[in-house]
Amino acid sequence: MAEQVLNQFRSDKALREDCVAIYEAMGMDLNTAFRMFMERTRMVRGLPFPAVLPETRMTKAEARRVIDEIRAEAANLPEMTLDEINEEIRAAREERKASR
Repeated sequence: MAEQVLNQFRSDKALREDCVAIYEAMGMDLNTAFRMFMERTRMVRGLPFPAVLPETRMTKAEARRVIDEIRAEAANLPEMTLDEINEEIRAAREERKASR
């Protein structure tokens, strides 16, 4: 067996948790997923996925139109109290924990 080394890096906690959940759903742990990433990197001699900038960019006018559309949609939504917002957040977090 080849000599083993320890690889460490920092990441956003939520990003890590989301990735762990995805890989566990696929039947693997995070370490296995990273080893697969590294093996594929070696095979293709680069990033194992396309890493390119989008061909088109949104103009300021297009961005303003999208923002205005979202504001128009939001104007028709009922107002929520801070307690209602916090309750929705709490329920979503509990649901996420339960699905792990």
